[in-house]
Amino acid sequence: MEFSFVDYAVILVYLVGVAYIGVRIAGRQSSTADYFLGGHDIPWWAVLFSVVATETSTLTFISVPAVAYGGNLTFLQITLGYIVGRIIVSLLFLPSYVDGNMTTAYQFLKERFGNSMRNAASTTFMVTRLLADGVRLFATAIPLAIIMRLGGAFVGWTDFEVYLLAIAAIAVVTLIYTLIGGIKAVVWMDVMQMAVYVGGAVFAGAIMISNLPEGIGGALNLAAETDKLQVIRFGFDLTFAEFIAQPYTFFTALIGGAVFSVASHGTDQLIVQRLLTTRNTKNSQKALVWSGVVVALQFGLFLFIGLLLYAFYDAQSATELGLATNDEIFAKFIVEELPMGFSGLIVASLFAAAMSSLSSSLNSLASSTTFDLYKPYFGKGNTQDEDLYVSRIITVVWAIILTGSAFFFAFLQLQEGERPAVVELGLGIASYTYGGLLGAFLLGRLFAKPDKRDAMIGFFAGLTSLLFMVEGPIHNLLPGEPLAIAWPLYTVVGSLIVVIVGSLSAQIRNR
Repeated sequence: MEFSFVDYAVILVYLVGVAYIGVRIAGRQSSTADYFLGGHDIPWWAVLFSVVATETSTLTFISVPAVAYGGNLTFLQITLGYIVGRIIVSLLFLPSYVDGNMTTAYQFLKERFGNSMRNAASTTFMVTRLLADGVRLFATAIPLAIIMRLGGAFVGWTDFEVYLLAIAAIAVVTLIYTLIGGIKAVVWMDVMQMAVYVGGAVFAGAIMISNLPEGIGGALNLAAETDKLQVIRFGFDLTFAEFIAQPYTFFTALIGGAVFSVASHGTDQLIVQRLLTTRNTKNSQKALVWSGVVVALQFGLFLFIGLLLYAFYDAQSATELGLATNDEIFAKFIVEELPMGFSGLIVASLFAAAMSSLSSSLNSLASSTTFDLYKPYFGKGNTQDEDLYVSRIITVVWAIILTGSAFFFAFLQLQEGERPAVVELGLGIASYTYGGLLGAFLLGRLFAKPDKRDAMIGFFAGLTSLLFMVEGPIHNLLPGEPLAIAWPLYTVVGSLIVVIVGSLSAQIRNR
């Protein structure tokens, strides 16, 4: 079965409907507070689902099944750390943000260390979002690219050319949606879209099970025979160098996942902005902590989908299936195996959810640029209308930049050789810069002596040090056998270096 005209019609109607409903829900924005913070009047449960949809929708739907398809279930260990990290953020960070009436996460750093530290953190956030969301946008284009290839209208096109067209189409629609709707439309559409795409995944799983000769039992038996059911791995049989380089051992995943979650949900404007849209601190805390539980359940669902796919396609590799990467396997099933109309609905919900995530990125990047970099220096005398106009221009600029970043990652992922799952690539990028951000926040919250100079020294020491511990161009130039660490440890090591170096600097300078 191939993608039909009915499926294309479903996608078009769904996307138009989502955009229309989103605009109607959002209403008219009269200020940047409306545009970026929804007037601080969004229910906590809506923010909960919005947080989940924003951080996992596209990468979960596409790439997490690929993790199980090519490996096992040890990725699930990280979700335990995610829950622990969210609890820490709700107690340590959120009261300062909500009670302090802050518009971005980085205003705390301004109050503690001054403008220079806030600017450095805000810029680091922007670079992180540029790279990580470039991966996210590329991942979103995967199913659309497969549809284009299967439709037969793009015969003779290279994979890279198809991805460029898919990415551009998604970016253009998302930009329009973001400019009109603002954060309130994004949050409420996330709630609806999450229900649709999770329901679609469950439906796809049911179709797979019904088409397996031996049903769930057969799929689980095959997974057991190929060691795919392993959830916990302590890794005590590994050498030290192997242990710290392996991302899915229990303690690495638990500690790394917790610290990553503290950084991503306590210092990343993408998530903090959502938590600031609730009515009070208690509501923000409920939304954040319960989002960790929902994320864990969602990871479990999509890893299980990966096991079903492994049985459905009889353990064939991506190459044997005629695909460029493992990340395309679930999209292939959606396009080729689901009944007419249902393929279109699931792909449409995936696109819509992904566009909401992208619009969240655009909105958070624009808010950080406006409040942290533009407003303090160039817009002090602006009216609310002028600020809103500038914010929308900044949103357009970021849309263009993010699209270019997605083009770049499409090029990288389609090169010859072994490639990581897109979800691992995206999390690895975010983990690298989160270490410096989290370290700066911890230095400000837990230590009284360090000043802005100590914070800046520690911040850049953390970012620079990681270059020598992450496999890459600099790492490859080091003599002998350089030490490499797994991506869940990037944030742990980076934040520790910031705190230690910043504290030592304060001690030395205050003698």
